[in-house]
Amino acid sequence: MVKSIENLNNPNHIRIWQTVQLIPRGFVATYGQIADLSGLPGRARLVGKALGKVPKSGWNNNPVPWFRVINSQGKISFPIESENFLRQKQLLQDDQVVIIGARIKLPEFQWQPDLAELLFRLEY
Repeated sequence: MVKSIENLNNPNHIRIWQTVQLIPRGFVATYGQIADLSGLPGRARLVGKALGKVPKSGWNNNPVPWFRVINSQGKISFPIESENFLRQKQLLQDDQVVIIGARIKLPEFQWQPDLAELLFRLEY
């Protein structure tokens, strides 16, 4: 129980969760991209750790779409055919993201925040 309270008070995790909440349906972002947009450049691994600690209720009563975050090669990072891989793949397909094998075409599906999002929605 203490761990969940610590996670809710971890400012870096909160920054990451808030940024991931902005990824629109039908798009993905990479761990490194989320780190950069969260004001934590070079902390892609921290993004993965923070997403593994998202409270079941989400953040601020909103879900954190962890499944929209993939690696820099455009792939789901879980081992192929593992339960987590299949879950993430299904959630992305529900979002209308096309997955071929384990790969998502980043030029087509990567979230590229526009200037208004960068200035007014992203806090970091």
